[in-house]
Amino acid sequence: MVNITNKSNTLRIAIAMATVKVSKPETVEAIEQRKIPKGDVFEFARAAGLLGVKKTSDLIPDCHPLPIEYTSITYAIDGLNIHITVEVHTIYKTGVEVEAMHGASITALTMYDMLKPIDKGVEIQNIRLLKKSGGKSDFRQLQFPEIKAAVVVCSDSVFSGKAQDSSGKTIIGLLEQFGIETLKYEVLPDEVERISAKALELCGAEHQLLIFTGGTGLSPRDVTPEAISPLIERKIDGIMETARQYGQERMPYAMLSRGIAGFIGDTLVLTFPGSKAGVEEYIHALFPQILHLFKVNKGQKH
Repeated sequence: MVNITNKSNTLRIAIAMATVKVSKPETVEAIEQRKIPKGDVFEFARAAGLLGVKKTSDLIPDCHPLPIEYTSITYAIDGLNIHITVEVHTIYKTGVEVEAMHGASITALTMYDMLKPIDKGVEIQNIRLLKKSGGKSDFRQLQFPEIKAAVVVCSDSVFSGKAQDSSGKTIIGLLEQFGIETLKYEVLPDEVERISAKALELCGAEHQLLIFTGGTGLSPRDVTPEAISPLIERKIDGIMETARQYGQERMPYAMLSRGIAGFIGDTLVLTFPGSKAGVEEYIHALFPQILHLFKVNKGQKH
């Protein structure tokens, strides 16, 4: 099974369709008039389809068990064709397109089983996915080359040469996958005045995004929030709330991070932890959806 532990819960929707084709108009009439010997075809098939959606992970080996929070199964008759539409919703880390298609196929197969005593020419056709939404796949092809970044590492040990930077370089690499170029990369000691001065220097037309990594914890030398907080003109609490919640689900100390986020002028400033694992979690939690802020900040609607 694919590892989905780095994904976030989002609303996932999938719509699938299957077509059952009968061979004569009398079969359609019998269905509509509920005269099929085995019972009400639409209701029996709908019940089977609901079970099919729920049981998908039991039968498809690579499918993850997930909460099914809504399923709709509807029918449309077009001549000798009966179109089955299955819509499935969940709030989870992975999508429900296989669940929707499995539900459509089980619904169609149940109809076939119930109709074959009166119509030997019944066929199941065109089981397919019509639509899916939710998750990062909606943003996967998006690139943001218009956004230029600066990355600043706040660490006494890295500044003095006693340790190697991993978090800052990780951020730069992860930003590249969204087409974001890092124009400036610097290392500073954990000193309030130097961090504040650097923030003011880098916030401007050249950099739309400024990320500090390190100094957000609770040790006496962790001063990045103290340096950046007085400079923030428009604080965005939800950014770090989201990142900490994401981290807390994966390790018990994420709640101790004191990172902040907001705009200084038109530059979005983020303060990340100083570990490679920490910045990877923050990027997974926030990007690329956080980049929508730049459109909103210019007055465009959500």
